[in-house]
Amino acid sequence: MRRLALTILMVALAVAADDKDRMTEVARLKDIATVEGVRDNLLAGYGVVVGLNGTGDRRQTLFTTQTLGNILQRMGLQIPTAAVQVRNVAAVFVTATLPPFAHPGTRLDVTVSSIGDATSLDGGLLLLAPLSGPDGRVYAMAQGPVTVGGYRVGLNGNLKQVNHPTVGTIPGGAIVERETSVNLQALDRVALLLREPDFVTARHVAEAINQALGASVAMATDSRRIEIRRIPDGLGGVPGLLARIEDLPVKIEPVARVVINERTGTVVLGGEVTLTPASILHGNLTVEIVTRFEVSQPAPLSPGGQTVVVPQTGVQAQEQPAQTIRLQEGATVADLVRGLQAIGATPRDVIAILQALQRAGALHAEIEVI
Repeated sequence: MRRLALTILMVALAVAADDKDRMTEVARLKDIATVEGVRDNLLAGYGVVVGLNGTGDRRQTLFTTQTLGNILQRMGLQIPTAAVQVRNVAAVFVTATLPPFAHPGTRLDVTVSSIGDATSLDGGLLLLAPLSGPDGRVYAMAQGPVTVGGYRVGLNGNLKQVNHPTVGTIPGGAIVERETSVNLQALDRVALLLREPDFVTARHVAEAINQALGASVAMATDSRRIEIRRIPDGLGGVPGLLARIEDLPVKIEPVARVVINERTGTVVLGGEVTLTPASILHGNLTVEIVTRFEVSQPAPLSPGGQTVVVPQTGVQAQEQPAQTIRLQEGATVADLVRGLQAIGATPRDVIAILQALQRAGALHAEIEVI
């Protein structure tokens, strides 16, 4: 019976029972907030990669043949599409991220992904491909040699593949052609957006900005947005204001959260997770069914005898005694982790125990499954 090997990562910080003893964390403003309207934009396009060593699309990939015929036609060559061989050509989607304040001439990294039946993009060259935004307008042009972080080789039915050779990158392979940056000098107000919404943190951000600027200009409008309604004179507009406040230390109070990844068996418990007295009883029942096939042969020279395969099925059941953990008043996450390790709990056991603790009201945290 195959057993899946699961790993568990448990990050546990001791938390005092009394709220007064908790230490408030401090972070820089630019690490917990972004500027409203200043964001990345996604670009995508279609192109072809040429120069492959027989690892491109096959003839049944019709759009590759049509694309190659159209490219040759624009270059003045008239050839029948049926005569085109595409073993050294692959159709690809090209994607990139347009950062904020990208001006014409800015270089972007692009990702090239095969959309046909090509086996590898290693050694290929992406021909000029336009990259468009959600509005359909072209914002960048991409071209260059494709770098693949893997390979695929095979001969006589033997195959060796490492990583994904049908996806590659072109560092600096796209050039921005259209202006998309926001003119901050034309703004008379600006707003900040918290990465993790929290009313207390939003209030602390507004207080830190007002104290640093010496004026009541910032106000928290909700749990995520802090609006700076007026830019004080002498700071040089919005750019000078942001440079002044982005390094401000801000008090934050993280949300109590437990993150569970059921695919890998990883459990991460935040330091703000608190526990109340509880008793945990956990046991395992294992049922194993094994079928063995045995060959039954007739006696030598017996008339009408036949050799048959007879299945022999065995059932075994094993139940382990329940393991007990008791959490006393003032128990911390570290106490829970030590108790789970003492009884030899597996990642699946830990996930089930945490969910049961929350259902019983003994675990005060938000459980997030990813």
